[in-house]
Amino acid sequence: MISDRFCTDELFRRLVAEADHEFSRSTRLLFLGGLAAGLSISLSFLAIVAIEARLTGEAAPLVSRLMYPVGFFFVVMGRYQLFTENTLTPVTLVLARRASIPRLIRIWSVVLFANLLGAGACAWVFASTGVFDAAMIDVGLHYGEHFVKLPWADVFWKAVFAGWLVAGMVWLNFAARSTTGRFFITFTLIYVVAAADLAHCIVGSTETLFAVFRGTITWGAFALDFLVPSVLGNTAGGVLLVAILNFAQTEEDTGARALPDHRILSWKECLLGEER
Repeated sequence: MISDRFCTDELFRRLVAEADHEFSRSTRLLFLGGLAAGLSISLSFLAIVAIEARLTGEAAPLVSRLMYPVGFFFVVMGRYQLFTENTLTPVTLVLARRASIPRLIRIWSVVLFANLLGAGACAWVFASTGVFDAAMIDVGLHYGEHFVKLPWADVFWKAVFAGWLVAGMVWLNFAARSTTGRFFITFTLIYVVAAADLAHCIVGSTETLFAVFRGTITWGAFALDFLVPSVLGNTAGGVLLVAILNFAQTEEDTGARALPDHRILSWKECLLGEER
């Protein structure tokens, strides 16, 4: 009997092929893709604040957070570079020992920096111009101050589950055969991130930096109380709960079948970098 769905090996091979493309991209292209993602993902914050500022009642946050996936639609459909997506795709090439950890860290560093730059630029515009009216500013500050008031461990664990959901979204989108399917996968999983009040390091950076630029919290609080635990948690959720868990379900030669022209790196090369 022939299945009409991709098996785990087939999904992993598709991911490995996409990861190989990412590793071949220049630093400039990675940066521009990351900047586009950081700018676009900030639209989630704008959409939530705009709706919630005009609603009343206990259900207002749940209704407004239906808009949380807006920025992610840009990222998924536009094929931008988002850090939390990169906790799955390029990791697969490292797990298959076709790329080294130093090359992975290069991708992560460029994309994360570009994401934060884009998120920070939008946060500054929201805080310093007339884009937000008075009601939207109040709601925006509520979101901006929220995570820095939580214990470090709470932010970390909220970020773990957010990273799990976002990386899981990427995995499932590779199984989807249509744009409609990707739309519903993205909407459903990303809405859970918002509804459960989980911590996404880039959307949350827009929120928290908005409060920084409004002068209600410090740069230190943003960096130490939000950014560090959220990045670590998102990374752990994506790498451990999606990338490694799904890799463990594949056959040993899956990487070889996906990239037959790539040699297997030694463990030393994988950890320290390929020998040229």
